[in-house]
Amino acid sequence: MPITYRDLTSRDEFASVVELERQIWGPGYDDVVPVPILTVSVKRGGILIGAFDGERMIGFVYSLPGIRKGRPTQWSHMLGVVEDYRADGIGYRLKLMQRDRALAMGLDLIEWTFDPMQALNAHLNFSKLGVVVEEYEENVYGESTSPLHKGNPTDRFIAEWWIREPRPQYDWSGAPVANQGSQVSLDRKDARVVVEIPMGFTEMIFAAPDLALAWRMATRELFTVYFSRGYRAVDFRLDRAARKGAYLLIRT
Repeated sequence: MPITYRDLTSRDEFASVVELERQIWGPGYDDVVPVPILTVSVKRGGILIGAFDGERMIGFVYSLPGIRKGRPTQWSHMLGVVEDYRADGIGYRLKLMQRDRALAMGLDLIEWTFDPMQALNAHLNFSKLGVVVEEYEENVYGESTSPLHKGNPTDRFIAEWWIREPRPQYDWSGAPVANQGSQVSLDRKDARVVVEIPMGFTEMIFAAPDLALAWRMATRELFTVYFSRGYRAVDFRLDRAARKGAYLLIRT
Protein backbone atom coordinates (compact mmCIF):
# COMPACT_ATOMS: atom_id res chain seq x y z
CA MET A 1 0.00 0.00 0.00
CA PRO A 2 1.50 3.39 -0.94
CA ILE A 3 2.22 6.03 1.70
CA THR A 4 -0.34 8.83 1.62
CA TYR A 5 -0.13 12.40 2.90
CA ARG A 6 -2.71 14.91 4.02
CA ASP A 7 -3.13 18.12 5.98
CA LEU A 8 -4.22 17.53 9.57
CA THR A 9 -7.08 19.70 10.82
CA SER A 10 -9.16 17.81 13.40
CA ARG A 11 -8.75 17.39 17.15
CA ASP A 12 -8.47 13.61 16.79
CA GLU A 13 -5.66 14.05 14.28
CA PHE A 14 -3.90 16.48 16.61
CA ALA A 15 -4.14 13.94 19.42
CA SER A 16 -2.59 11.33 17.13
CA VAL A 17 0.31 13.71 16.46
CA VAL A 18 0.91 14.08 20.22
CA GLU A 19 1.06 10.29 20.61
CA LEU A 20 3.42 10.07 17.66
CA GLU A 21 5.68 12.70 19.23
CA ARG A 22 6.01 10.53 22.34
CA GLN A 23 6.66 7.43 20.24
CA ILE A 24 9.35 9.05 18.11
CA TRP A 25 11.19 11.00 20.83
CA GLY A 26 10.97 8.22 23.38
CA PRO A 27 9.49 7.38 26.81
CA GLY A 28 9.61 10.23 29.29
CA TYR A 29 9.70 12.93 26.64
CA ASP A 30 7.88 15.91 28.16
CA ASP A 31 8.35 18.58 25.48
CA VAL A 32 5.47 17.52 23.25
CA VAL A 33 3.44 20.15 21.45
CA PRO A 34 -0.03 19.66 23.00
CA VAL A 35 -3.37 19.53 21.24
CA PRO A 36 -4.45 23.13 22.12
CA ILE A 37 -1.26 24.63 20.63
CA LEU A 38 -1.58 22.53 17.49
CA THR A 39 -5.21 23.62 17.19
CA VAL A 40 -4.54 27.35 17.54
CA SER A 41 -1.46 27.45 15.33
CA VAL A 42 -3.09 25.46 12.50
CA LYS A 43 -6.11 27.76 12.61
CA ARG A 44 -3.83 30.79 12.28
CA GLY A 45 -1.47 29.82 9.50
CA GLY A 46 0.48 26.86 10.81
CA ILE A 47 1.26 23.87 8.60
CA LEU A 48 0.67 20.33 9.87
CA ILE A 49 0.93 17.42 7.44
CA GLY A 50 0.74 13.73 8.26
CA ALA A 51 2.13 10.68 6.48
CA PHE A 52 0.04 7.49 6.61
CA ASP A 53 0.54 3.81 5.90
CA GLY A 54 -3.08 2.84 5.50
CA GLU A 55 -4.82 4.36 8.52
CA ARG A 56 -1.67 4.44 10.63
CA MET A 57 0.09 7.80 10.98
CA ILE A 58 3.81 7.15 10.62
CA GLY A 59 5.21 10.68 10.31
CA PHE A 60 4.41 14.37 10.37
CA VAL A 61 5.86 17.83 9.81
CA TYR A 62 4.73 20.85 11.82
CA SER A 63 5.49 24.54 11.41
CA LEU A 64 3.98 27.70 12.81
CA PRO A 65 3.91 31.28 11.56
CA GLY A 66 6.92 33.41 12.36
CA ILE A 67 8.39 36.84 11.70
CA ARG A 68 12.02 37.41 10.66
CA LYS A 69 13.27 40.96 10.16
CA GLY A 70 9.69 42.14 9.73
CA ARG A 71 8.78 39.56 7.08
CA PRO A 72 6.41 36.60 7.55
CA THR A 73 7.99 33.14 7.58
CA GLN A 74 7.28 29.61 8.73
CA TRP A 75 9.16 28.19 11.70
CA SER A 76 9.34 24.41 11.29
CA HIS A 77 9.27 23.08 14.82
CA MET A 78 9.04 19.32 14.27
CA LEU A 79 9.67 16.69 11.63
CA GLY A 80 9.28 13.11 12.81
CA VAL A 81 9.03 9.66 11.21
CA VAL A 82 8.75 6.38 13.11
CA GLU A 83 11.93 4.33 13.06
CA ASP A 84 10.84 1.57 10.68
CA TYR A 85 10.10 4.10 7.91
CA ARG A 86 13.09 6.46 8.18
CA ALA A 87 14.89 5.07 5.13
CA ASP A 88 11.91 5.54 2.82
CA GLY A 89 12.23 9.24 1.97
CA ILE A 90 9.12 10.20 3.94
CA GLY A 91 10.77 13.08 5.77
CA TYR A 92 11.96 14.54 2.48
CA ARG A 93 8.50 14.27 0.96
CA LEU A 94 6.94 15.95 4.01
CA LYS A 95 9.38 18.86 3.70
CA LEU A 96 8.55 19.30 0.01
CA MET A 97 4.85 19.42 0.85
CA GLN A 98 5.57 21.94 3.60
CA ARG A 99 7.39 24.07 1.01
CA ASP A 100 4.38 23.86 -1.33
CA ARG A 101 2.07 25.11 1.42
CA ALA A 102 4.44 27.97 2.29
CA LEU A 103 4.80 29.00 -1.35
CA ALA A 104 1.00 29.11 -1.64
CA MET A 105 1.02 31.56 1.29
CA GLY A 106 3.41 33.81 -0.63
CA LEU A 107 6.37 33.09 1.67
CA ASP A 108 10.08 32.91 0.82
CA LEU A 109 11.63 31.33 3.90
CA ILE A 110 11.20 28.36 6.24
CA GLU A 111 13.51 28.10 9.26
CA TRP A 112 14.14 25.44 11.87
CA THR A 113 16.73 24.20 14.32
CA PHE A 114 18.61 20.94 14.01
CA ASP A 115 21.51 19.28 15.77
CA PRO A 116 24.71 19.84 13.74
CA MET A 117 26.07 16.53 15.07
CA GLN A 118 23.33 14.51 13.37
CA ALA A 119 24.88 13.58 10.03
CA LEU A 120 21.77 12.09 8.40
CA ASN A 121 19.72 15.18 9.24
CA ALA A 122 22.48 17.37 7.84
CA HIS A 123 22.48 15.30 4.64
CA LEU A 124 18.73 15.84 4.21
CA ASN A 125 18.85 19.54 5.06
CA PHE A 126 21.86 20.57 2.98
CA SER A 127 22.26 17.99 0.23
CA LYS A 128 18.58 17.52 -0.61
CA LEU A 129 16.79 20.67 0.52
CA GLY A 130 19.60 23.20 0.09
CA VAL A 131 19.53 25.06 3.41
CA VAL A 132 22.23 27.47 4.58
CA VAL A 133 23.28 28.14 8.18
CA GLU A 134 24.94 31.15 9.75
CA GLU A 135 23.59 30.94 13.31
CA TYR A 136 24.65 28.53 16.06
CA GLU A 137 22.67 28.42 19.31
CA GLU A 138 24.22 26.89 22.45
CA ASN A 139 22.00 24.61 24.53
CA VAL A 140 18.95 26.31 23.04
CA TYR A 141 16.38 23.94 24.59
CA GLY A 142 18.22 23.40 27.87
CA GLU A 143 18.26 19.95 29.43
CA SER A 144 16.11 17.81 27.15
CA THR A 145 13.86 15.14 28.62
CA SER A 146 14.24 12.96 25.53
CA PRO A 147 16.25 9.78 26.16
CA LEU A 148 17.83 10.45 22.75
CA HIS A 149 19.92 13.27 24.24
CA LYS A 150 21.14 11.79 27.55
CA GLY A 151 22.26 15.12 29.00
CA ASN A 152 24.28 16.23 25.96
CA PRO A 153 23.75 19.99 25.42
CA THR A 154 21.01 20.83 22.95
CA ASP A 155 23.22 22.94 20.65
CA ARG A 156 21.52 23.68 17.36
CA PHE A 157 22.00 25.17 13.92
CA ILE A 158 19.30 27.50 12.65
CA ALA A 159 18.59 26.34 9.10
CA GLU A 160 17.43 28.87 6.51
CA TRP A 161 15.54 27.31 3.60
CA TRP A 162 14.99 29.92 0.91
CA ILE A 163 12.25 28.06 -0.88
CA ARG A 164 12.13 30.13 -4.10
CA GLU A 165 15.85 29.82 -4.83
CA PRO A 166 17.53 26.90 -6.65
CA ARG A 167 20.17 24.97 -4.77
CA PRO A 168 23.65 26.15 -5.86
CA GLN A 169 26.60 23.84 -6.56
CA TYR A 170 29.65 24.50 -4.38
CA ASP A 171 33.35 23.98 -5.01
CA TRP A 172 35.00 21.90 -2.29
CA SER A 173 38.42 21.73 -3.94
CA GLY A 174 41.34 22.75 -1.76
CA ALA A 175 39.22 23.44 1.33
CA PRO A 176 41.26 22.48 4.44
CA VAL A 177 39.76 20.41 7.26
CA ALA A 178 39.62 22.46 10.45
CA ASN A 179 39.40 19.56 12.90
CA GLN A 180 40.78 16.14 13.64
CA GLY A 181 38.43 14.60 16.20
CA SER A 182 38.29 16.99 19.16
CA GLN A 183 41.44 18.82 18.01
CA VAL A 184 40.44 22.04 16.24
CA SER A 185 42.11 24.73 14.16
CA LEU A 186 40.54 28.14 14.69
CA ASP A 187 42.98 30.29 12.73
CA ARG A 188 42.14 29.31 9.15
CA LYS A 189 41.68 32.25 6.83
CA ASP A 190 40.83 30.29 3.68
CA ALA A 191 37.77 31.18 1.62
CA ARG A 192 36.44 27.66 2.28
CA VAL A 193 36.83 25.48 5.38
CA VAL A 194 35.62 21.94 6.10
CA VAL A 195 34.35 20.72 9.48
CA GLU A 196 34.00 16.96 9.94
CA ILE A 197 31.60 15.11 12.23
CA PRO A 198 31.09 11.40 12.98
CA MET A 199 28.06 9.41 11.97
CA GLY A 200 26.07 7.72 14.73
CA PHE A 201 26.19 10.56 17.25
CA THR A 202 23.06 9.37 19.08
CA GLU A 203 24.63 5.93 19.58
CA MET A 204 27.83 7.63 20.76
CA ILE A 205 25.88 9.52 23.43
CA PHE A 206 24.77 6.19 24.89
CA ALA A 207 27.97 4.19 24.39
CA ALA A 208 30.64 6.87 24.97
CA PRO A 209 29.09 9.98 26.55
CA ASP A 210 32.44 11.61 27.36
CA LEU A 211 33.53 11.29 23.74
CA ALA A 212 30.18 12.66 22.56
CA LEU A 213 30.57 15.66 24.86
CA ALA A 214 34.11 16.26 23.58
CA TRP A 215 32.79 16.29 20.01
CA ARG A 216 30.01 18.67 21.03
CA MET A 217 32.39 21.14 22.67
CA ALA A 218 34.91 20.99 19.82
CA THR A 219 32.35 21.60 17.08
CA ARG A 220 30.64 24.29 19.17
CA GLU A 221 33.93 26.18 19.28
CA LEU A 222 34.55 25.73 15.57
CA PHE A 223 31.15 26.86 14.39
CA THR A 224 30.80 29.80 16.76
CA VAL A 225 34.26 31.14 15.93
CA TYR A 226 33.99 30.74 12.17
CA PHE A 227 30.43 32.05 12.01
CA SER A 228 31.53 35.12 13.98
CA ARG A 229 34.16 35.74 11.27
CA GLY A 230 31.61 35.81 8.47
CA TYR A 231 31.55 32.15 7.41
CA ARG A 232 28.33 30.24 6.79
CA ALA A 233 27.64 26.53 6.31
CA VAL A 234 26.39 25.92 2.78
CA ASP A 235 26.84 22.22 1.97
CA PHE A 236 27.31 18.77 3.50
CA ARG A 237 28.81 15.51 2.30
CA LEU A 238 28.08 12.12 3.82
CA ASP A 239 30.72 9.38 3.67
CA ARG A 240 28.89 6.25 4.77
CA ALA A 241 31.90 3.99 4.22
CA ALA A 242 34.08 6.09 6.52
CA ARG A 243 31.19 6.70 8.95
CA LYS A 244 31.57 10.48 8.89
CA GLY A 245 30.21 13.62 7.32
CA ALA A 246 31.62 17.02 6.45
CA TYR A 247 30.28 20.57 6.36
CA LEU A 248 31.55 23.12 3.87
CA LEU A 249 31.86 26.63 5.31
CA ILE A 250 32.44 29.58 3.00
CA ARG A 251 33.36 33.12 3.91
CA THR A 252 30.66 35.52 2.71
